[in-house]
Amino acid sequence: MNLKGRDIISLDDLSDGQILYLLKKAEEFEKIEERGGCELLKGKILATLFFEPSTRTRLSFEAAMHRLGGRVIGFSGKEGTSVRKGENLADTIRTVENYCDAIVIRHPVEGSAKLAADFSSIPVINAGDGAHLHPTQTLLDLYTIKKEKKKFQGLTVALVGDLKYGRTVHSLSKALARFDANLILVSPEQLRMSPEFVSKLKRDYHVEIKEETKIEKVIKEIDVMYVTRIQRERFPDLTEFEKVKGLYKVTSLLLKNAKEGLIIMHPLPRVDEISPDVDKTRHAIYFKQAYYGIPVRMAILACLIKGE
Repeated sequence: MNLKGRDIISLDDLSDGQILYLLKKAEEFEKIEERGGCELLKGKILATLFFEPSTRTRLSFEAAMHRLGGRVIGFSGKEGTSVRKGENLADTIRTVENYCDAIVIRHPVEGSAKLAADFSSIPVINAGDGAHLHPTQTLLDLYTIKKEKKKFQGLTVALVGDLKYGRTVHSLSKALARFDANLILVSPEQLRMSPEFVSKLKRDYHVEIKEETKIEKVIKEIDVMYVTRIQRERFPDLTEFEKVKGLYKVTSLLLKNAKEGLIIMHPLPRVDEISPDVDKTRHAIYFKQAYYGIPVRMAILACLIKGE
């Protein structure tokens, strides 16, 4: 299944078969990563263009490229780049593509990754465009669920927290619906997923979706809890943020009523939405989830650059 030269801007760019293929390749690369890596992309260069802050996504892409034997160039933030001089995104992309074999971009403006791909002759990977999409996070989330629960179909997954501005939950909800998981959307009224988006999921995938404001009401029925922080930086009005910050907190006390096999995921960083006392429970896998970003991104880079 040749993905060489492809862009990944949205999971819509990939068929179900291609997604499952990447997850299978990630399993192979997990074993390779554990042995210290390989030289598959020796001589290749990845450019990481991060116009917004990032820890896990940027570093895991860089680690993945190094584990594949390649090299990395790029920046984190606009300081020290020609963007500060007024250079537009199209010109930045047309310049950078001369220096590398693939581009990973994070940008605060929705649609920016698609624009970058339109102006690039090499693969462009969307590492987050505003509150819109984050497809490689979704792939590592799917990989985590597959590793821990062995399936998608029939699972009940609760997405908790900021479902309005959170880009991870939009991509993940759509992916889980594609693979026949049931969804429970848990958020305050102000941060509900848009009714239009929810209706489209139901219409396109015929999946069961419930909406709730309290996690306590559904804790006994869920197999996966996907917690997100309420993102201050996404709020146009900070007074609205003040009304909802700290509204949800997962504690070990809450988990006393959980299913035995419940797993708790979080794209990180967390603030106060998961209590530290949860970290030592059998349910917490969010740091393992962060590790899975390396083999998943190794698989993506290998397939897009080399055609694995």
